Amino acid sequence: MKMTELLKDLAVIDSDLSVSGLTLNSNDVSEGNIFIALNGAKQHGLSYAKQAIEHGAVAILFDSHDIELSKSYITHSNILAIAITNLAENLGTIAARFYQHPSQKMAVIGITGTNGKTSCSQFLSQVLENCGVIGTLGWGRYEQLQQTLNTTPDALAIQKMLAAMKGENCENISMEVSSHGLAQGRINGTYFKGAVFTNFSRDHLDYHGTMAAYLDTKLKLFNAPQLEFSVINLDDVVSEEIIAAIPENVAIIGVTRTEKQSPRGQTLVAQNVIPDLGGITFEISWQNQLQKLHVPLIGFFNLENVLCVLAVMLALGIQLEDAAQRLSHLKPVDGRMERFGGENNQPLVIVDYAHTPDALEKVLCSLRQHTHGKLGLVFGCGGNRDNGKRAQMGRIAEEFADWMIVTDDNPRFESNEAIVEDILSGCFNNEAKVIHDRAKAIHRAIENADSQDCILIAGKGHEDYQEIEGVKFPFNDAQCVREIMAQA
Repeated sequence: MKMTELLKDLAVIDSDLSVSGLTLNSNDVSEGNIFIALNGAKQHGLSYAKQAIEHGAVAILFDSHDIELSKSYITHSNILAIAITNLAENLGTIAARFYQHPSQKMAVIGITGTNGKTSCSQFLSQVLENCGVIGTLGWGRYEQLQQTLNTTPDALAIQKMLAAMKGENCENISMEVSSHGLAQGRINGTYFKGAVFTNFSRDHLDYHGTMAAYLDTKLKLFNAPQLEFSVINLDDVVSEEIIAAIPENVAIIGVTRTEKQSPRGQTLVAQNVIPDLGGITFEISWQNQLQKLHVPLIGFFNLENVLCVLAVMLALGIQLEDAAQRLSHLKPVDGRMERFGGENNQPLVIVDYAHTPDALEKVLCSLRQHTHGKLGLVFGCGGNRDNGKRAQMGRIAEEFADWMIVTDDNPRFESNEAIVEDILSGCFNNEAKVIHDRAKAIHRAIENADSQDCILIAGKGHEDYQEIEGVKFPFNDAQCVREIMAQA
């Protein structure tokens, strides 16, 4: 692509150079690339300008606020140094141009909310034809995922991923859209056909500061350009606020298991819900149709996720009977209500990512429906994150579980003892056991449980590491459970 075409309306340049690629990492620069020097969390990209030039960069982009700083790092006379106003905000636009606007050639569905983004995106990738996914578990086609560093990758990475999936003939994309991704403009340049709101509760206040600011950030997705439809969980307390913020030209489908009606658009209702150890059976009421459906998933919150997915399918033109048939074959998502045991005199053990107060309460309440004996819990809280939720989670654990073991999650650079103390400050009795070693905590929970008991291992889900003092040690809750139960 020509430089003038790539940076049209963003910079005035007198160059007809061809651009072979874009990169944010100076180590990845090759001949003919543009190096984009953003101000990073730890160091400014401009400090790597010399390395980028040595690797063959034809131009360096930097924010217009950093013109003076650029003079200290870009001294090579033959390199184009181009200042872009609000570079971080415009990165998505630049990347989308370079990759020929791939999101406009597919049906991209953005999913936001505090909990449920991963499950919804993975479920969609299972039931939609030729569907790719971008999210916490990776990007690509279902069961062929490549790793991502963030739930919502940076704007350049997103466009590159979308282009790659378009090249593999993907027609649909399900994308997790985090509040960080929205706040930092990572989805800029992406055109969404549909947007899904799962739920809203406390999380990331270390970043957003207030719940109001957190919600305002989520609302940005529903004002995305070219958005055609939105799916809203009506059973969430902020659903009406979300709906009020959606432009009039965007169609709305509300989903509910409490028969609440949407103030705008159409409503999809789940009724006669019957949970059992094999999943959830229920009836769907939609446009004067009634369809019975069984999904092999546990938890009422998973029912909400399924309703959101079903509404997307209907919005995309899939008939209700066909959609129900596809949903009946859903597979659980790694680290999301992942089941072990429950037979051969072994307790039922559930591994789930629940790491917020709302998610923990919902999972425990759902598991109570499936528990004939006692309901136990093993959990902790991450370090260097919103510490205000720790006491809340301690209080919820004490209220909804029969017993609990508090252990380490990802302490990061915080004291594991201080984190546990924060959790226990929300408890009213002193019955919680504390075992910092997570593997030992899980082992203790399983060996002391009866066959009728259910144990929830919460907080880390799919993660295959435990982060301590900046080092990621290999550890996976599910694998730990498998090994313990195999020895029983």
